[in-house]
Amino acid sequence: MTDLKVLIAAAGTGSRAGLPYPKTLFPIQGEPILVRILNLMREIDPCPTVVVSPAGRDQVAECLAAQGLSAHLVLQPEPLGMGDAVLRFRDSPAFPTARHLLLIWGDIPMVQPETVRALVQAHREHGNDFTLVTKLVDTAYTVVRRDAEGTITEVIETREAGLESGPGERDIGLFLMRAAPVLDLLPRELPGKFGKKTGEHGFLYLIGHLSRLGFKVEGLPVAHDLDLVSLNSLKDIQAYL
Repeated sequence: MTDLKVLIAAAGTGSRAGLPYPKTLFPIQGEPILVRILNLMREIDPCPTVVVSPAGRDQVAECLAAQGLSAHLVLQPEPLGMGDAVLRFRDSPAFPTARHLLLIWGDIPMVQPETVRALVQAHREHGNDFTLVTKLVDTAYTVVRRDAEGTITEVIETREAGLESGPGERDIGLFLMRAAPVLDLLPRELPGKFGKKTGEHGFLYLIGHLSRLGFKVEGLPVAHDLDLVSLNSLKDIQAYL
């Protein structure tokens, strides 16, 4: 899929984790998270697009230069939410030729190659419009809801919905989608666009709208425990340093 491009959402400042630099640059086993993700995605897209904050742009650029890695850096001028970050892909030189977009959060350092391969294979072979990797967990901070036939009807962020987290199926921050419908729907004023708690433009709400509009959405429950590791606070990744 030469028309498949990678988008890494890496505009997080690291302030919640107490870091003086973007959290995507935090080293895991001696390697910055962003470098790990770029190496993971190298065969899919040798020059991914990375969404960065204005404050973090130079630090990210310096890191990539030191590692000899290439990426298109696009700015998210203000922290307006993940939906806004994804829309920044339109500013990337990769945008005009992208028919499919692989989106990965920039703070998940331990995603396994076989998970990415399973995602790409299912998306291509099943003719999906939107494919996401999921896992059944004891505490689901996002909740994947399906109908009686197993079709995904929505994905809810419990914090924004004011719900308690409990056992369920969650996403892991790894998605593959046809770029056109997603980038067309994100700017629209659709229900659920803005979080009730933060007021930010979300992303996961869009999955339910795609499903209701008849687009083919598939959730793959193939994630490993390592795929779930993310840097929200330093204690989250102590075991992997």
